[in-house]
Amino acid sequence: MRLVTFDDYRIGVLRDDGVHEVSDVVPGWEPGDIWAMNRLIARWDTLRPRVEAAAAAAAPKPLDSVRLRAPNPAPMHLFAAPANYRAHVNEMVQQFGGGAGASGDSADTLGFFLKATGSISGPQDPLALPARDFPTRRFDHEGEIAFVIGRRAQGVSPEDALSYIFGYTIVIDATLRAGDGRHEERVQRKSYASFSPMGPCITTADELPDWRQLQVKLWHNGEQKQDARATDMIVDIPNLLSRASHVLPLQPGDVYTTGSPPGVGRIAPGDKIVVEAPGIGRMQLDVVERDW
Repeated sequence: MRLVTFDDYRIGVLRDDGVHEVSDVVPGWEPGDIWAMNRLIARWDTLRPRVEAAAAAAAPKPLDSVRLRAPNPAPMHLFAAPANYRAHVNEMVQQFGGGAGASGDSADTLGFFLKATGSISGPQDPLALPARDFPTRRFDHEGEIAFVIGRRAQGVSPEDALSYIFGYTIVIDATLRAGDGRHEERVQRKSYASFSPMGPCITTADELPDWRQLQVKLWHNGEQKQDARATDMIVDIPNLLSRASHVLPLQPGDVYTTGSPPGVGRIAPGDKIVVEAPGIGRMQLDVVERDW
């Protein structure tokens, strides 16, 4: 099943004929409810039959008639893996001569970092760069596979980790690079508003049962820049989940974006980014200059 959030944070099931609204199934849902997807995921085992029935009964809304939001606009945590593809580690050393990976560090030794959840935006929203604030600094795209937590996970083993995954989505981990003598914390440089486009949906794990088949591709102004499979990761998806769950309890709806493949590149206002993953879908984003 492909779940979406749309318009005034309504919940829907995305099918080939459009979006089938199921908001009324989510306990306590009301317009503007940015936490609804978390509650739906937390109660999925009992609510799924009602979601399926409501989707079957609802008239489809054409996809071009709705505004897709991030499928989970307000997870409690947005985890991210640094330096999780060896080829990306190498390209960062070649381009910048330092940073994560320069001393042999990777997601295997660095663990995870957190992005502010306020940086999450939708698959149809522009990626807005604070270019006037940083006229000589570089902004980059990083297209990534992300997994969504289905139930509270604490001290989970890698062998059991997949049973805690609700589904998968795509995240672009946009980044302001360090430079000009400035080295702000990674969390700040990656947490500007709109720097975590997510979507277009969450595809439930039963439809993507083998994480090894996950793939992500990204095009920048029509030129393909990234193409990688989950099997290329240094720390694989079960171990990313397991290791994080030994730091703190993971909550239903939490999103973990698994690291950028090689092919990271500079973006600027006026650019167009397309990122897709088979079984999940595609996001097409305009890069603009922030107006505030």
